[in-house]
Amino acid sequence: MSPLPPQPISPLDGRYFPVVHTLGDHLSEAGLNRARVRVEVEWLIFLTDHAMFTTSPLASDDAAALRRIVDEFDASSIADLAEIEATTRHDVKAVEYFVRARLHDLGLDSIAELTHFACTSEDINNLSYALTIRDAVQGVWLPAFRAVIERLRESALALRSVPMLAHTHGQPATPTTLGKELAVAVYRLERVLGQIEDSEYLGKFSGATGTFSAHVAADPEADWPALSRAFVESLDLTWNPLTTQIESHDWQAELYDRVRHANRILHNLATDVWTYISMGYFTQIPQAGATGSSTMPHKINPIRFENAEANLEISSALFSTLSETLVTSRLQRDLTDSTTQRNIGVAFGHSLLALDNLRRGLGEIAVNESRLAEDLDGNWEVLAEAIQTVIRAEVTAGRSHIADPYAMLKELTRGRRVGASELASFVNGLDISDGAKARLARLTPAAYTGVADELVDHLDV
Repeated sequence: MSPLPPQPISPLDGRYFPVVHTLGDHLSEAGLNRARVRVEVEWLIFLTDHAMFTTSPLASDDAAALRRIVDEFDASSIADLAEIEATTRHDVKAVEYFVRARLHDLGLDSIAELTHFACTSEDINNLSYALTIRDAVQGVWLPAFRAVIERLRESALALRSVPMLAHTHGQPATPTTLGKELAVAVYRLERVLGQIEDSEYLGKFSGATGTFSAHVAADPEADWPALSRAFVESLDLTWNPLTTQIESHDWQAELYDRVRHANRILHNLATDVWTYISMGYFTQIPQAGATGSSTMPHKINPIRFENAEANLEISSALFSTLSETLVTSRLQRDLTDSTTQRNIGVAFGHSLLALDNLRRGLGEIAVNESRLAEDLDGNWEVLAEAIQTVIRAEVTAGRSHIADPYAMLKELTRGRRVGASELASFVNGLDISDGAKARLARLTPAAYTGVADELVDHLDV
């Protein structure tokens, strides 16, 4: 058997690439290298803007030309960097030489020694990761997350009054409305959405062990911590003043835990919708040309929700590993984070794939109101809660002398199906006020939903 041509190993780079490829603009090796070039270029411009070491601010055309190195970073740039790295065997040093070569091409050799000035590789890397992760989250992942929330919100509002038999412990329970149950998911997701939107993206720029030692050796009079803060904040990042050689990655752990939390809520949604489909509460809308089963023509499999479930599990496992491992670095530096951080895009990719499947899946189901009504009408015993609660109120108010109403209703309903007529006869014979009897007589499982409809108004609409 002859070997295949080179193939992607990850399905994110193969089968699912069309769904997740936008993450590659940020969370790929090329995206990281472009960010590294950006940090190197901006540091050069920053140093000259502050007239460090008798330099003068660059002419606007020269500064613009330097920034075009980042804006025009393309396949040719990627290839050039790869060629340099083949010699240096060091990715960040390759970026430095790449920038130096561009300075030569632009006639800016006089500032070449300010390239990577007083920097350790981690100064460049931590800012580059912060930039790429921030842009991937804000520009790609969050819009997809919000799209799922909005689809859920629309459904919650539209279905707010549709009664549904609830199931606690898998057993028939006090009815609710379908819209209220979807609103629960929206409310949960919006809380974690706010936390993710408020995430900080920290950066350090303080040298080999976070002490500015080389900086001070070069210019003892400069306020290097202030300059470092100004530079980091010029990239719209939050400055971390106290670090070892590396930025401590705590902000990454916080972000990944929040995204993992969102994943787990979405996983709960996927399994619930899958279950409602299996119960017949939702029907799946046939998609033209789609095949459900390879042998059973009648089937429409809930693959959107199954795919989402699996990818959320993979993503959550990766985020858990990232958040647990990135916060540890031996003494002032080890390289365990280097390999770990290369999987950030994979973790977000599986989550993004799940979001796409959930959004599409929620648009491919319809409510089966007749099936909902059938289940409600077949479980009148769920009104036992209402009856025993009304009796308790009547006893408390002195309008009844029934002892242990809970036990009375348990005897009537536990493990049994009780119909409408049987309950009506039971209520009619109770020692309670006529008003209470009339109120209970009007109850049906479909009407026993409390204020579920009104609770949907708690959504931020």
